[in-house]
Amino acid sequence: MKRFTRVLYLLALFSLVPLSAPAQETLPTDVHADSRNRLPSIEPDAPLGAAGIRLHGSGVAVRWESPLGRAMTELAILVTAREHDQPFEWSLHELAGIAVGLDPQVIDVVRNRQPLTGVGENESVIMQIGREIFREHELSSETYARALRVLGEANLVDIVDLMGRYTAVGTRLTAFNQQMPPGWKQFLPLPFTPSDDIHPDSRSRLPYVRTQTSNAAPPVLYSRSIAPEGTGPGQLRRHGAGVESLERSVGRLLMGLVILVTAREHDAQYQWTMNELAALEDGLEPSIIELVRHRGPVTGLPEKEAVLIEFGRELFAEYNVSSQTYARALEIFGERDLVDFVNLMAQHAGDATLLTAFDQHLPAGQEPLLPIP
Repeated sequence: MKRFTRVLYLLALFSLVPLSAPAQETLPTDVHADSRNRLPSIEPDAPLGAAGIRLHGSGVAVRWESPLGRAMTELAILVTAREHDQPFEWSLHELAGIAVGLDPQVIDVVRNRQPLTGVGENESVIMQIGREIFREHELSSETYARALRVLGEANLVDIVDLMGRYTAVGTRLTAFNQQMPPGWKQFLPLPFTPSDDIHPDSRSRLPYVRTQTSNAAPPVLYSRSIAPEGTGPGQLRRHGAGVESLERSVGRLLMGLVILVTAREHDAQYQWTMNELAALEDGLEPSIIELVRHRGPVTGLPEKEAVLIEFGRELFAEYNVSSQTYARALEIFGERDLVDFVNLMAQHAGDATLLTAFDQHLPAGQEPLLPIP
């Protein structure tokens, strides 16, 4: 019966319901018809979405080698941390920013969400980009045009991609409540008090995993982590096994659910619509998709689906996963799979940053399936 219901839903969704877009869709003036975003396709077969957007970047290790300089890349990371209320990411990169010459007054503007009056042009446009993307889930045509003029195309792609990558990092840090090591000061004012459900050695919800010693040459300076050993995103990743392991363990149905929850919380039309059909084909119930689409209550849902939806909503809407929600998710899925779920959500949250900044539209003729204000 459930399979029959899904078939009917698919027919209604993709065959019987007329497309809401007009036959001759009018794209915004700054969106290219070939790529369906604000950047022209580099080649005829270039991928759509985040992968195609990244092709316009410089190809350098952005944080370390951007032509804009280290101060500007650390600023982009700080803006990302501030807008996600991520204290660990903020505190370490505030120290790094000061070390490479970022003006402390500029840091305070970001920290305290102050007006951008009197801030340098590069700094101002980087801050405005982050504020619009992360607060409004859109980047205005005016701000985009200004950023393109001030930074240039490759630098703009690099900065937004850097913000996306540190959105993903912050997602992991927040999910597992990574706190500062003993004696380290936390520099970011928060609207909540982090819970104390952490291990004393790792200062996070995951225990410290020691790496085997190696006689290999130490990494070059710019590839070293600034997080103290036993803490930070590298430590958290050691607990996961990857997407293939997750698929074998929990199946594609629940993976599709967390992708949709992530898209919903970022108002990411492209990600939602391109993944909804796949989720249906993988067996996700239409009623659950409707609940996520309209942010309905999870009362009465199966335990696994309910906790994943609550986890994602807290993670992306509140930037703080409660001890109760975390404990339920850990009990149901175990440490390894929960880490892999968070990594999957983090990847899609990072991609959403690029898709938003460059206004990625759906393929021609595809009906948008996510209601966005």
